[in-house]
Formats: sequence, C-alpha cells, structure tokens
Amino acid sequence: MEVYETLPKRARDTHKGDYGRLLILGGCVGYTGAPNLCAQAAVRAGAGLVSLGVPRAIYEICAVKQDSAMPFPLPDEDGKLSLSALDPILERLEKSDVCVLGPGLGRSEDLTKLVQTLIRETPIPMVLDADALYAAAQNPDVLLEAGAPLILTPHEGEFSRFGAERFSDRVKETAAFSEKYRCTVVRKGPETVIALPDGSATALQVGNPGMAKGGSGDVLAGILGGFLCQKQIQRPVETAVWVHGRAGDLFAERFGEYSMTPGDLIDLLPEVTKTMIQ
Repeated sequence: MEVYETLPKRARDTHKGDYGRLLILGGCVGYTGAPNLCAQAAVRAGAGLVSLGVPRAIYEICAVKQDSAMPFPLPDEDGKLSLSALDPILERLEKSDVCVLGPGLGRSEDLTKLVQTLIRETPIPMVLDADALYAAAQNPDVLLEAGAPLILTPHEGEFSRFGAERFSDRVKETAAFSEKYRCTVVRKGPETVIALPDGSATALQVGNPGMAKGGSGDVLAGILGGFLCQKQIQRPVETAVWVHGRAGDLFAERFGEYSMTPGDLIDLLPEVTKTMIQ
C-alpha cells in the first residue's frame, strides 16, 4: 500500500508549543478507557501538549493511566460531567488549539445541553465523537451555530441519528450532509468517507475487520486531534484516517485480525508515521 500523505520533518529548533495544545473532554463512571485511549493516541500522533478533562469521579483512575497526557478533574454529577463544568471548560479552551469532545462521555439531559452549548461557544476547531454526536443529533441545526470548524466522526448508527437525506451512494450522501451543515464528516466503516464543508468527498479503503472493537474510534479521534493541532500537517483529517487504518493493517498482516486491540493501533503508530516523514 502506498503512503497516502507525508508528514513534515520537524526542525531542530522547536519546542512543544510548536505542535499544538489539545484538550480532550470525556469519560464517565464505567467508561474510563475511551478518554484514556484518545489521549494516548494524541500523544503518539505528535501533539505538543495533551490535556484530558474528565469527571471528578474518575479523575484518579485516569491520572494513574496517563504519563504523557495531563488529566484534570471537572465538576460532575452521578459520575458524568455536569453543567457546572462549562465555565472551567471554557477557560481551558482559551488556552487550547483543538478540542476533542465525546469519548466515553455518557448521556443525560445535562450533557446534551453542555455539548450543544460548547458547539456554539467553542472558539477553536472541535472534533465531535461518540456521545457528543448523540447530543448534537438531538438538534442537528446546532451544527450551523458552531463558533468554529467542526469535525464529526460518526459510525453508521451515529450518522443515521442525524436524519440525513438518504442516497444509494454513501459518498454523495455524506457530502450532501457536510455541505448542508458546513462541517467535516469522517463517516467510519469498511470504506471511510471523508466529506468537507464545500461538498467534496472521498472514500479511503484502509483498515480491516480486526478494528471492529470498542475503542478503535477513540484512537482515531485522538490521532485526528493530534494532527489537527500541528499546523504543519497539510491534510490532517485524511492523514489521520489513513494512519489509523494502516496501523490496523500492519497488525493484521503480522498477527491476524482476531486478537487486535485499540492499544495495538497506538503501539504501531510510530512505525506507520516513520515511513511518512519527508
């Protein structure tokens, strides 16, 4: 398989601030793995600084799991982020370059309000993943009120909740949605469709069935956030999808599909990205 995109070689006289500050928001009681996988993938993808905001109830668990990312606690209720987390989140957003919202977030009326408010008020590019997509789908028009570029990462079930106009062609269908709501969509599946706000779209055939496990999407969200932080990368969305799928294909080639875990994808990222640096 040919390399889909290249990654720029880093200059020697740089520092962590040159590679972006990523804020990840997610997690709830019972779903601590998702935000941690996302953060670990973002670090491996080269983000300069990765902060992970989680409900106070799971902060200690996440802190133990992280060495390179920086977890911090946020106000919660019943093990999920509460509306009172809004102000501290907005303060963090002012110091961040990109935000990933949703891995392991959970669902509640308060979370739906929180997510929709963040879509409107966030001043930086935001990746909506997992339960953040559920919250947005309760009122799809909120996407049109976004204060900054949005990147949505739905699988088929999540995409269907938005009630998008149906076509026989997934590429045209996703392109129409992206153009209507002025957002970028990464529609995951055996053939992942990437659609841009201008109505253009493409499909990438990379990855394999071994990646059909809980957590794989959290890894993709982390890679995507990490690449978006790095302004030097020309096509961060397409590159993230390719790198994620290629890591899965490398594992399948060596060990087969059945035993693949999301952590394996993260472990193989250095091998994938090394071949892409120019």
